[in-house]
This record gives sequence, C-alpha cells and structure tokens, in this order.
Amino acid sequence: MGKLSTHVLDTSRGRPAGGMKCELSILESGHWKLLKAFTTNADGRSEGALLEGSKLASGEYRLLFHVGAYFEGKSFYDVVPVRFRIADPDEHYHVPLLVAPWGYSTYRGS
Repeated sequence: MGKLSTHVLDTSRGRPAGGMKCELSILESGHWKLLKAFTTNADGRSEGALLEGSKLASGEYRLLFHVGAYFEGKSFYDVVPVRFRIADPDEHYHVPLLVAPWGYSTYRGS
C-alpha cells in the first residue's frame, strides 16, 4: 500500500521545524486542487500520512511550505513550492525539506 509523507528540518537551529503551515495540492485540468492543509507537529511532520492507499493516485503534486511565517518574516523565502510526480501509487513517497532563512534543499526520501 503506497503512501505520501513529509517532514521539515530547520537546519539553522538544528531541529525539526514544528509549527510550519503546509498545503498539499494535485494538478487537475491545469489547476491546482487543494487536498490538505496541515501544520507540522513538534517532530516537523504531519500527523500521519498525507495520502495513502486508494487516496494516493498517479499525478503531479505540489507541497507548499510557508517558511516565511515560520521564520517570523526573517527569511529570504516566503513560500517554498515543491512539485513532484507520483508514478506508482503503490510505492512510498517521502518529501523532506531542509530549510534555513536563506536556503533550502529537498529530495525523495525513504
């Protein structure tokens, strides 16, 4: 059974980015459809999988990470968008974000 998960690490403070607002959307007919809005927990993660099982479908997705609010307006970035594709909905897709006020990095995790 496939699933989608994420977590955010604040590399400037060396800890999980708890309390960050995030949004998950899917691209449908050329428009983004919001699937879920959530706030990361103390471990920098969403509560449970973002999508799993029959709710996880092939397609193009976008996670928006509201880093400007998290850093209280003291960052270069306001919102970090991460666009990715789900090719096989039976796999586990993990999208981590490593973020600091002046930079970020992401990758497909496990």
